[in-house]
Amino acid sequence: MEVIILPTAEEVGRAAAAAVVSVMRKKASAVIGLATGSSPQGIYTDLRRRVNAGDVSFANAYGFALDEYIGIPLEHPESYASVITRDVVEPLGFTPDRVRVPDGRAAIPAFAAKEYDAAIRAAGGIDVQILGIGTNGHIGFNEPTSSFASRTRIKTLAPSTREANARFFDSPDQVPTHCMTQGLGTILEAERLVLVAQGSAKADAVAAAIEGPLSSFVPGSALQLHEHATVIVDEEAAAGLRLADYYRYTYANKPEWQQVS
Repeated sequence: MEVIILPTAEEVGRAAAAAVVSVMRKKASAVIGLATGSSPQGIYTDLRRRVNAGDVSFANAYGFALDEYIGIPLEHPESYASVITRDVVEPLGFTPDRVRVPDGRAAIPAFAAKEYDAAIRAAGGIDVQILGIGTNGHIGFNEPTSSFASRTRIKTLAPSTREANARFFDSPDQVPTHCMTQGLGTILEAERLVLVAQGSAKADAVAAAIEGPLSSFVPGSALQLHEHATVIVDEEAAAGLRLADYYRYTYANKPEWQQVS
């Protein structure tokens, strides 16, 4: 696992966007795993800047969202289908029919979840998966005690997760209680993982995921099993890392031929 600590949230977004662009330069039809929430917004902001500058195009890329709520209409502004369209597909110029979101409105959700995993495999797998991390250590909506072998499936959202997401709704009661999420096993099959975290509220989760024991109680610790996982955090989110000075030294002395371009 590579850990990169940067001074500001804006620099985190730029560095993570550079990692995505490095994949796109090798493969214009790359398959991108798309996270929602506040953590990856800086990535999408910088990718939009790069698209507008002609530095990269997502017209031939494919996208698979990490998760979706169950129980809200497709057209709801906070359905992840709406969020992905608003924050990713339109500003980055993805071809809409090349981007998929789990079907949280399916008549048989368990079948739709299995079909989603099959669609990822049929696309050749995820080339680079964008991730955030919750304050309880979840990635995607894989709440604590999720199996590291889990596939796309239905999950019950933890109260802390619903509370954190309440800011996007008119009232806490409107936050769905269930979701469909890529499983940890699905996520770990991606060729590359890029996780970002910003702010002091994420410090404990970041430290537990990076330096704590491998544990289903901290789903983000699953990244320790991946051969090409990059964690990019700002100084506040890095506050709990015991080896922070080593991570800074490693990144500062990274040779040019290893740098993300």
